[in-house]
Amino acid sequence: MDDEEVAIFAYTALKIIREKKRVQRKWWVHPINSERLLHGDFYTLYSRLRADNVNTNMRSAIPPEEMLAVTLRYLGSTNNLHDLHYAYRIGRSTLSNIVQTVCQQIWDVMSSECMPTPNEEDWKKIAEGFQHRANFPHCLGAVDGKHIRITKPPGSASLYFNYKHFYSIVLLAVADSNYRFTYIHVGSFGKDSDSTIFKNSSLWDKLQNNSLNIPSPNFIPSINIPIPYAFVGDEAFGLSTNVLRPYAGKYLQDIKRTFNYRLSRARRYVECSFGILSNKWRIFHRPIDVNVEFAIDIVKCCCVLHNFVRDRDGFKFDDTLTITGMEDLDYDNNLYANRSVNRYRDALANYFVSEDGQISWQNEKI
Repeated sequence: MDDEEVAIFAYTALKIIREKKRVQRKWWVHPINSERLLHGDFYTLYSRLRADNVNTNMRSAIPPEEMLAVTLRYLGSTNNLHDLHYAYRIGRSTLSNIVQTVCQQIWDVMSSECMPTPNEEDWKKIAEGFQHRANFPHCLGAVDGKHIRITKPPGSASLYFNYKHFYSIVLLAVADSNYRFTYIHVGSFGKDSDSTIFKNSSLWDKLQNNSLNIPSPNFIPSINIPIPYAFVGDEAFGLSTNVLRPYAGKYLQDIKRTFNYRLSRARRYVECSFGILSNKWRIFHRPIDVNVEFAIDIVKCCCVLHNFVRDRDGFKFDDTLTITGMEDLDYDNNLYANRSVNRYRDALANYFVSEDGQISWQNEKI
């Protein structure tokens, strides 16, 4: 073939290939996307938070859509209010009021839906989740606390100054095996320890009053006493009937090391939840430079939005590996437990090395 025939052949072949690759569009806008105004997350969230703003003769009110957009931008980035003041052309004080109002609205409107108080059936489902994913029976959730960085509150002296040498408020949270928060307590002084904050929380009061609707203790295979349902925590928490912690010490018997490993597998769900929270809502990557009441509203809002996003969009695995901007709480070494509480932990430790309770790889991990 001469050059002209080669060129014609190449052109024809290229045209056929392009026509084969061309896909005939069935829709200009896909039906799923066309329902964005009805079912899109932004609009479903916005409709429940909407508050009618009234225009005045002096100026037009800022629309609710923009108020929500500004707030989400503030929570999801490392921008401070001064940055958003220039970006959105909204006054600094007005912007502060908008963000705090929207955060309060999100908590008031959505907390009952996104973070409801579990009933007895809910607790059983949570326990089944930990049994399935972490191989830990009768677990109601993993509890832990983190320091949230803030700027020094005026006139606070050392109340908010923690052992890591920065100012903070404390977020105490309980997470289930789906990386969702089932309970939060926000605003304790940075100087306090995990156990002190936990015992000052409403969760501890409800545990002591038996008003949490926790299922009754029941039997587990290979254990001859009924085992109560319990939360799992680290060494900072005191051992009690409904709270389990690891055995203390470095040179432990294999049975105790196995228990500590199995408990850590369940406890990591709250650590991963904190990682997802801090990497999704990047306001935690810097000190929150507002007053304490405003900072508490921000943290509560982010926790509710964490559950909202988690239910709809899942999470990125990489976010579970690191926690940015949050620090562990201090330990209280003067924690004691009576023998009746210790026997439940000892019974579970024996169960984890029995044929019914052991997992094949646990001896390689201790």
